[in-house]
Amino acid sequence: MNFEEIALNLVLILIVGRVFSELVVKFGAPAVVGEVLAGLILGPSFLGIVELNETLKLLAELGVILLLFEVGFESDIKKLKAEGLNAFIVATFGALIPLALGFLVSYYFFNLPFFTSLFIGGTLTATSIGISLRVLKDLNLDKTKMAQIIVGAAVLDDILGVVVLVALVELIKEENIEVITLFKLMAFMLLFLIIAPVIAAILGHILHIFEKNHIKVPGYIPTVVVSYILLFSIVAHLSGLPEILGAFVAGLALSENFELPKLTDKNKKAFAKRIHTQVEPIIFLFAPIFFVSVGLSINIKEINLSSVELWILATVIFVVAIIGKLAGSFFTVNLNLKEKIKIGLSMIPRGEVGLIFAEFGRTAKVFNGEIYSIVIF
Repeated sequence: MNFEEIALNLVLILIVGRVFSELVVKFGAPAVVGEVLAGLILGPSFLGIVELNETLKLLAELGVILLLFEVGFESDIKKLKAEGLNAFIVATFGALIPLALGFLVSYYFFNLPFFTSLFIGGTLTATSIGISLRVLKDLNLDKTKMAQIIVGAAVLDDILGVVVLVALVELIKEENIEVITLFKLMAFMLLFLIIAPVIAAILGHILHIFEKNHIKVPGYIPTVVVSYILLFSIVAHLSGLPEILGAFVAGLALSENFELPKLTDKNKKAFAKRIHTQVEPIIFLFAPIFFVSVGLSINIKEINLSSVELWILATVIFVVAIIGKLAGSFFTVNLNLKEKIKIGLSMIPRGEVGLIFAEFGRTAKVFNGEIYSIVIF
């Protein structure tokens, strides 16, 4: 593929993705829906004018790495303290119940392969904190006790979603499901999640000192932060873990609410805001490439839309997704039934982490075209 074709593909992806995201937002849907639709229109499903080649796959992978950095960066650990117990209950049961139900239904009722069933369950674990927050704000409920539980649970939910994703990816690599393998994986991942944020926070503190005292040339923050993200992605990869976990940890450590004794100075919040302001445009540039690539990966023409079994599977997964999140909220304490139902409904929307799950399932070849399309929609 020559330069002109690659450049034209990028122009189409960025512009059409932007147009569709603006359109769907006007109808109350998340921008990512528009970007996936743009991929469907541009790809083999309809116009067939953009091909998902190796260059675009690489850019999409960079997009998902930056996206996971943002998920970590926006994870407010302090929000978990306000309604910690209920937030933990909602997040934990709200992740485990959909995971278990999705797996059991897919594996035992539809006879799908083991790892395919696991990944279907995995895609149902994460909640879109952005969608949930916007709905709460629209209803003027964003300052209530219920909102604190939802936000805290959604933060923890994203973290659990990433951990589940990493575990499933590693299990597929191992090609076995021995209990000892799973325990080793979880222990190593836990060790990484404990040590890596501390190292990342120390590096972040050093970067902050340099910025305050030594930097004269503009562009320091985006340059070093993107390098820092890539460095931790490489470290995760070399450790045998997916790159996204390294990016997530890097974001978590640089967030304004991640504090280490004697290393967190009073200016960290301002530094975090500068990071957000200067790195966000880069994320805005690359993240849409990932979401459009999700749409490009789907070929509706290859899906048998007349298949009754396919529609039944899609309907059952949809119902399981709702029941799983609602059930998780019923384990909360000191809340009435109405509040529990509202919390459960607020945890239903799926966002970026769910799409990332689906894409990993496709690239790992555990999802065929039909299953991938069902999970996306």
